[in-house]
Amino acid sequence: MTSFLSRFPRLGALLLALALPLAARADEGMWLPLLLKQLNEADMQQKGLKLTAEDIYSVNRGSLKDAVVQFGGGCTGEIISNEGLLLTNHHCGYGQIQQHSSVENDYLTKGYWAMTRGQELPNPGLTATFIVRMEDVTGQVLQGIPAGVAEAEREKTVLQRSAQVAQQAVQGTHYKAFVRPMFGGNEYYLFVTEVFEDIRLVGAPPESIGKFGGDTDNWAWPRHTGDFSLFRIYAGPDNKPAPYSKDNKPYQPRHSLPISLAGVQPGDFTLVFGFPGRTTEYLTSWGVDEIYAVSDPARVKVRDAKLRILNEDMQASDKVRIQYAAKYASLANYWKKWIGEMRGLKRLGATARKQQQETQFRAWVAAGDPTRKAAYGQILDQLEQQYRLVRPYVLARDYTTEAALGVELVAYANSLQNLVDLIQAKAPQPELATAVEKARRGTSNFFRNYSVSTDQKVAAALLPLYADGTPAELLPEYVQNLRRQHTTPAAWARFAAELYQRSRLTSDASAQRVLDELLKGNAQALLADPAYQLAAPIVATYRQKVLPAYSAAQDQITLLQRTYLAGLRQWQPERKFYPDANSTLRVAYGQVAGYQPADGVQYAYYTTLDGIMEKADPTNPEFQVPARLVELYNNKDYGPYAHNGTVPVAFTATNHTTGGNSGSPVINGRGELIGTNFDRNWEGTMSDIMYDPDRVRNITLDVRYMLFVVDKVAGAGHLVKEMKLVGLPGQPAETAPADKKIKKQKVKVKREKAAVAQ
Repeated sequence: MTSFLSRFPRLGALLLALALPLAARADEGMWLPLLLKQLNEADMQQKGLKLTAEDIYSVNRGSLKDAVVQFGGGCTGEIISNEGLLLTNHHCGYGQIQQHSSVENDYLTKGYWAMTRGQELPNPGLTATFIVRMEDVTGQVLQGIPAGVAEAEREKTVLQRSAQVAQQAVQGTHYKAFVRPMFGGNEYYLFVTEVFEDIRLVGAPPESIGKFGGDTDNWAWPRHTGDFSLFRIYAGPDNKPAPYSKDNKPYQPRHSLPISLAGVQPGDFTLVFGFPGRTTEYLTSWGVDEIYAVSDPARVKVRDAKLRILNEDMQASDKVRIQYAAKYASLANYWKKWIGEMRGLKRLGATARKQQQETQFRAWVAAGDPTRKAAYGQILDQLEQQYRLVRPYVLARDYTTEAALGVELVAYANSLQNLVDLIQAKAPQPELATAVEKARRGTSNFFRNYSVSTDQKVAAALLPLYADGTPAELLPEYVQNLRRQHTTPAAWARFAAELYQRSRLTSDASAQRVLDELLKGNAQALLADPAYQLAAPIVATYRQKVLPAYSAAQDQITLLQRTYLAGLRQWQPERKFYPDANSTLRVAYGQVAGYQPADGVQYAYYTTLDGIMEKADPTNPEFQVPARLVELYNNKDYGPYAHNGTVPVAFTATNHTTGGNSGSPVINGRGELIGTNFDRNWEGTMSDIMYDPDRVRNITLDVRYMLFVVDKVAGAGHLVKEMKLVGLPGQPAETAPADKKIKKQKVKVKREKAAVAQ
């Protein structure tokens, strides 16, 4: 094929053009709001959007973006009242709900509702971040950097310039700013933010609603989970961010989302606005294979073992259940996601499809001029070489982070390493005292949610996985000796029992006494502890043998991937590319739709309260239903939130989402809230790597179920009263601001077509 194309370059170019992959398939993509006008507006309006790009993202006036926040560090939330009321997922607020819970006041189990503003609970450390504006600053960041510069040197320059750009953008204001790379570092964008830090818990349903279905239903459809919680943003007297104060006032937003009770139908337009965390859509076949065949299997294996132990102890003790609720949920979430991801990649033949694209790319390069061949001729071969070099270090990374440091005692012991370093470096006493005081606070927080007996069982299970799974040459000698001495599960259990019996780092009181000794300059108090003696060589080996080689290979992969992605965009100039997710504000749009998960199986696009009652099982804690919900169901007391004699609970659509989109508003074509995104279907979890339009679905909590729970189940109707509800039965839907403009545009286009025809 190559020789044929080289002999007939024009014909070859034509054949290659016909063979090119299609542009981003229907509903695929996580788009930068700044670029919607030029890339997506027409397509969105064709699918049912009644707004303009300016209505979605605007710097000069209130727009949809001003009702969307990054909630904490890893979720999204939306403003649903002019008094700063914030809606997000139950699992996004789970950590805060847990922190306010105790055996006596078990808000996880019973739920919590503030009936007055005075009952709204503060959450130190929790933030809500608005995007004020974004800007393409590629020229400022990359100007003058030579093409062949070493990756480490390039990154140093990029970071320095990015910091300067961010600082200059907010100088003299209360705003914050950061710069993020797009397309592997081919482009850079500035994000100016406003960060609020007084965020209070307003309401959360009981786990029997907020986590209904538990791990069984997680990443699954049909879904019946009332996955929501309510918070409120408070501001200072000038409506600007301020530290917590009882004198702060509810924040008055530039825009809050009206809530539609009109419901959804198949084909309806849906827009998801949020902060997706991380995707890798442009990986090569070797990158996909690394995830599918190396990393995911290792991480799933370790979490299998850990989750089994945590689950047993949580079921046996309410104290342990509360201590480990958030940890377990976090571990289980991605454990199940990775299993689905592997299955989805296998079903799609993802590696083979990437190989096909690479074959076409090589042919395009071969058919090009010398400049093209010089730029891209060796890229794929070099990427393959780097992926082969990095594979053992990927295994070592995963087993160190998941297994070795998955033992909390090992991770805690390692966290005190800096105190030994300060003592051995003879740091000034004030510096050491400050570090010890910080460690004291961290120690108290650590032991508040720690069970020594549970962690001992985890150690007995995970340490042999670390010893057996890590390539021998990357395993510390200390652990190699342990492996030779402990060849059975019983032997590892005895080792763990002795370790936890001898260590002084297994309780708050004894750990604080170790800190007392460290404050006096006695490093031996930690150096002699068996937990530290285990942690130190594990971390030292990781830092000395694993991390440098892994980072060097990844630097090369990053550089080569950047060049490869530039080549892909040059090869496919007609394709609309979107940058991989990196926790920056994005728009994903699609349509309400069911799907076919397997041969002979068809899933509807919605679920209802009837399905909750069908799943109800009082003997299974994941499927228990609160008595109040049963009562309302039996009496058919649904208020204005019913449709066809029941209450809608959730629906699916084709929006491209990922972690970080949890809590994202799902908005209809008129700019009204119709639901809150909370999950993906299991068959679609590989969409972080490869999107499948037939099976990828985001799962949304229908806003009518949220309102029903708040109003009828919780009796917190005062919260509903501060929301703006539209589309009530008998009430026409509001006309969006852009409706008339779009209609005029369509009329104008029709007239122009008629004139041309004449």
